[in-house]
Amino acid sequence: MLEDKDRIFKNLYNDGDINIISSKNRGDWIDTKKVISNGRNWIIDEIKKSELRGRGGAGFPTGLKWSFAPKEVGSRPHYLVINADESEPGTCKDRDILRFEPHKLIEGCLIASYAVQAHKCYIYIRGEYFNEGKILQKAINEAYENKLIGRNSSDTGWDLDIFIHYGAGAYICGEETALLESLEGNKGQPRLKPPFPALIGLYGCPTIINNVETIAVIPTILKKGSKWFSSIGKPKNTGTKIFCISGDVNYPCNVEEEMGIPLKELIETHAGGVIGGWENLQAVIPGGSSMPMLPKNICESINMDFDSLVENKSGLGTAGIIVINKDQDIIKCMARIARFYKHESCGQCTPCREGSGWMWRMLERMSKGEASREEIDMLMDVTKQIEGHTICAFGEGSAWPVQGLLRHFKKELIKRNNFNPLIKKNKNVPYLVDQHLLEKENA
Repeated sequence: MLEDKDRIFKNLYNDGDINIISSKNRGDWIDTKKVISNGRNWIIDEIKKSELRGRGGAGFPTGLKWSFAPKEVGSRPHYLVINADESEPGTCKDRDILRFEPHKLIEGCLIASYAVQAHKCYIYIRGEYFNEGKILQKAINEAYENKLIGRNSSDTGWDLDIFIHYGAGAYICGEETALLESLEGNKGQPRLKPPFPALIGLYGCPTIINNVETIAVIPTILKKGSKWFSSIGKPKNTGTKIFCISGDVNYPCNVEEEMGIPLKELIETHAGGVIGGWENLQAVIPGGSSMPMLPKNICESINMDFDSLVENKSGLGTAGIIVINKDQDIIKCMARIARFYKHESCGQCTPCREGSGWMWRMLERMSKGEASREEIDMLMDVTKQIEGHTICAFGEGSAWPVQGLLRHFKKELIKRNNFNPLIKKNKNVPYLVDQHLLEKENA
């Protein structure tokens, strides 16, 4: 477990005030000038050495991303964009940073902007986070008043202006290029890559896009040192992470813990355990609704880090842990998630636009026991027609949860759809043909 001295977010539960004085008492805005005086090459190298990976879902190395920005500023200005869209079901970590630790984010924006040579920073907040946006704007105003940002920010000689932009509640705008389109006033649809935003991003200029949590931990890493951060967790999966635990647990919560902590320990220690006890656990979605679920037997020993979850055909994603116990209908749960992705597809790519609807309708029939045995295999085929055939990762995000259901709960699908009209009408087929298939699956 993470020791208190190693916690980065010391006001995650709103135990103290969020004003600038209280924030400074927690270590914010202390030695900011000293950190920046080391130079942008030092900052980027330290972030690389810390092995910090993006906390927005993809887990791309942050220092490496920053190094993609052009070394010299030409005729096109550089921009820093903070992704605070956070529309992934089961995820609410950025929300708590915005409302309880806003100055950590603002200080991180200053350091990151200096590192990538950006004088303008845009924070894109999902429209439903209106109150969180007001809190953040108040903190930005405080930072301006205390000359921490603006002209000669924090007496560093670097000018920085920060602007908040509200989205309109579209899940797809969490994808970085769709976010840029929305910022420019266009319909939020992903762009083809390459070119990547680091070279041609906002208004056709070099742009670095990072998640709220990624930027908020930057100041602490640089003040305490990359060795300190990389000593927490394990190689390539270093540092602390805010885990969002929800679903069938006794105490849903956000908690900051070290990367690589066992999933069972997270649920038992911080969320009060599964409702009905650990034996009542059915499955866990480990990284927000777009990640494949894991059954109880895997949850017994799995560690919460990028690589461990990939090895088990899932992903850490946003670390939005959704616990599903045996009181829930697992097929109906997945049908509900499929409905969400069908609704949120931007419609630009045919496989996603059409396939997400097919997956939802098939799962609805399966949840009612109205599907044929052949449709179960057909459903997997539909997910494969979507996966890897779209401009952005939304296609995978809609297909992977369904693949997780088919991978681990295919027997339940067969049981539910055992006595369907197609089998009953065919007198030449034994009535318990699917029972035979079920026994084959068990073998």
